[in-house]
Amino acid sequence: MVLRALGLALVLVLSTASAAQEFKLAPVDDGASDATWPRFKARLLEALARRDQQFLLDVVDRKIRNTSGIDGVAEFKKLWELQSADSAVWTELPKLLFLGSVLVKRDAKTSELCAPYVYYKWPENAGGGNASGAIIAKETLLKAEPAADAVTIGALSYDLVAVIDWEVADQNKDAPQKWVKLKAGSGEGYVPEEHVRSPLEYRACFVNNGARWRMTELEVGE
Repeated sequence: MVLRALGLALVLVLSTASAAQEFKLAPVDDGASDATWPRFKARLLEALARRDQQFLLDVVDRKIRNTSGIDGVAEFKKLWELQSADSAVWTELPKLLFLGSVLVKRDAKTSELCAPYVYYKWPENAGGGNASGAIIAKETLLKAEPAADAVTIGALSYDLVAVIDWEVADQNKDAPQKWVKLKAGSGEGYVPEEHVRSPLEYRACFVNNGARWRMTELEVGE
């Protein structure tokens, strides 16, 4: 009886540990193993920071996959309105490039390096099917209210979370900080919006053809 009880206790402990692991999404960066990738990424980030339309077009593959379902550079230019300094590409592409990448096998001959890892490593039954966002920070403080000086009610690290509201203004109307409201245990809390990401946000893929890197995809959604 004692051995059975100990065995059952061990099973419960292991089950609990396994369940806890299912609610985490640790960062991955397959691109770190290719010395050419960090150099290319740094140059691309610099070009995006200065709104360099020509540099960006030079790295876009002529058959790039677009969110509209229409492939090609012409559609890419139409969707992103690159001539505008306010084009979302100048902010959305850096966001995903700063996160880790995953090597994705497209077919027998082609592998692509795709970012961010959140989309490509998202568990099929994340958080029991209730999670809609991933904490992408090693540690972020969970606040009782959307404000930096609000009471801290916990801390999250690479957790999968159920998001209630993706964009909440700071209590201080003069503060530019945006917050994400999420479920935390039996209650609710807030984290900075830059510390959580949906798997359905923009993702991009790149291929190194031996001479240079090319962007083969920039899409959003499933």
